[in-house]
Amino acid sequence: MGRPPFHSRAWRAMAALAAVLLTAGCGLADAPIINPKGPIGQAESDLLFTAFKVMLIVVIPVFVLAFGFVLRYRAGNEKAAYRPDWDYSAPLDAVVWLVPALIVISLGVLVWINTHKLDPYRPLASSVPPLEVEVVAQDWKWLFIYPEQDIAVVNELVFPSETPLSLKITSDTVMNSFFIPALGGQIYAMAGMRTEMHLLADAPGRFTGKNTQYSGDGFADQHFEAIAASRADFEAWVAKVKQSPERLDPSAYDALAAPSIKHPVTYYSAVEPNLFDAILAKYAANRTEAEHDEAN
Repeated sequence: MGRPPFHSRAWRAMAALAAVLLTAGCGLADAPIINPKGPIGQAESDLLFTAFKVMLIVVIPVFVLAFGFVLRYRAGNEKAAYRPDWDYSAPLDAVVWLVPALIVISLGVLVWINTHKLDPYRPLASSVPPLEVEVVAQDWKWLFIYPEQDIAVVNELVFPSETPLSLKITSDTVMNSFFIPALGGQIYAMAGMRTEMHLLADAPGRFTGKNTQYSGDGFADQHFEAIAASRADFEAWVAKVKQSPERLDPSAYDALAAPSIKHPVTYYSAVEPNLFDAILAKYAANRTEAEHDEAN
């Protein structure tokens, strides 16, 4: 009797080739979440794989037992016990309930500890003062305001590597979600509310930042380049932005806030003082008026 088709060398070669092609197509080796470039991203990646390993305690036995049951209780195996009256096993019942319960408890403890450890509002410990950047989500672009440098940039976030990045985030439109996968973290940007995030890049590099919350027609093109530069390159970049003839005054901001898709990188050499707070206050005033109307 010859080998069944699925044991043939040709079948195994095709399976191996398919696995290679699928893996190559996924590009897992280059995925930023699996290959992070900062301590926050690394900690989140470690947590992801720890949770994955814990869940394998269930997944692997399930697949092994499923294969074993099929093999042992196949129609042609006369050695398998036939027990039509069997209906209960205390040890089996204990395993079925206790193992998942222990896994849920373990995952809960992991999530509890790391949720506090990776609190995006928690400043990063460093001997280097953080760089503060105010982030405003618009339709469909990202505005970055550097209050200490008195500059602003659209769709480009540049910062020194090995320096904590302190972000204050809001939205001047619908809810968005700020995410730089290589550096870790994800947090919502909401009109009238301020969220915060602290990130750090271990070394110079270029990363993709995006909005992960669907926000309308230009959602697919609402991304930006995050550039971790050396301190000297960052200072040179600030000097370059300072040479821009554009200034972000109230009229320029109103024009920028109008919906646009694939907005080019734009530099502003000066920014209206307290612009970020004014954007927040605009929605607070609207909310107060709405509450006043409801009360009357």
